[in-house]
Amino acid sequence: MDFELTQSQKMLSKTARDFLERECPKALVREMETDDKGYSPQLERKMADLGWFGLVFPEKYGGGGGDFTDLMVLLEEMGRALLPSIFFPTVVLGGLPVLEIGSEEQKQRFLPKIAEGKTNFTLALTEPDSGYSADSIKVNAVADKDGYVINGVKLFVPYAHVADFIMCVARTKEKQVSHEGISLFIVDSKSSGLTYSVLEAIAMDKQSEVVFSNVRLPGENMLGELHNGWAYVEKLLQKATIALCAEMIGGAQKVLEMTVDYAKQRVQFGRPIGSLQIIQSHCVDMLALLEDSRLLAYEAGWMLSQGLACAKEVSMAKARASEAYQTITALGHEVHGGVGFAIEHDMNLYFRRAKSAETMFGDADFHRERVAEELGL
Repeated sequence: MDFELTQSQKMLSKTARDFLERECPKALVREMETDDKGYSPQLERKMADLGWFGLVFPEKYGGGGGDFTDLMVLLEEMGRALLPSIFFPTVVLGGLPVLEIGSEEQKQRFLPKIAEGKTNFTLALTEPDSGYSADSIKVNAVADKDGYVINGVKLFVPYAHVADFIMCVARTKEKQVSHEGISLFIVDSKSSGLTYSVLEAIAMDKQSEVVFSNVRLPGENMLGELHNGWAYVEKLLQKATIALCAEMIGGAQKVLEMTVDYAKQRVQFGRPIGSLQIIQSHCVDMLALLEDSRLLAYEAGWMLSQGLACAKEVSMAKARASEAYQTITALGHEVHGGVGFAIEHDMNLYFRRAKSAETMFGDADFHRERVAEELGL
């Protein structure tokens, strides 16, 4: 079994790491936490010039023709740098759905602009009832003349306040079975009846409440088949979940590196603390958790790239990554001691990101239940 990255993936990883270490210092990460936009347009432009936004799209749409594991390699480096960016919602939550179930006209309309970094997307999925199941979808879209009218409230929509388009998951028919009667719509963010409120989040990232009040859109803005959207939403959630796992692994990797470096440099009792058995034990446990999470995530990512059924593997990866990232940051705090808890220390940034990522797309308990279902329990 070959677990090595390809040469092109290794080159992508190195290029991304060098670029982000230079262009995305932690000072920028902190600055973007209080910035109204929450990201740097100048940095996004540079990323687009590198071809990152088009990485996984076919060449005929202006992309690079890469696959999902290529995207994971890039996202891992973004997670390592804690990159504040519209990349994830635009490419993963917006671009991939257009690529996979959009009409040819929709692909031609949106994908080249996404690849050029000129159009931003996001996904409006979760609602006040919370959850990542079809039962939780209450926002409704009612047919009206040549289009639809959408009403309801969506929560935790990433970068909604700066997106050009919102991928909205809405109910178009009263359910007979929970997963029936759900459709996807591409909504222009400037549509009349849309209001945004940026929420206060532990990671200080820009997530919004989005209220749809009689938002009208043409029928051509439907993505995929009427009433049959939930099957694709589940596929999208699998890809988004593993994409997030890649980011989490990158963050955990950096925490391990910071902790090992500190253990080598910090001297107590006349010797580096890294020579103490308890410190060594912490660092070894951190590495084991990291590699365990990475292998599970990349296995699921490879299966997704091959179009294989992998619901169990996706949930196993997210359950492990959710807990591993938090445990790794907690152990890193123990090694750093009091200094690691200071608001000015980078450990604080990673701890908050780990906590935020835990529940996104389902926490460990949610995914354990899904694995249990796959086992027939």
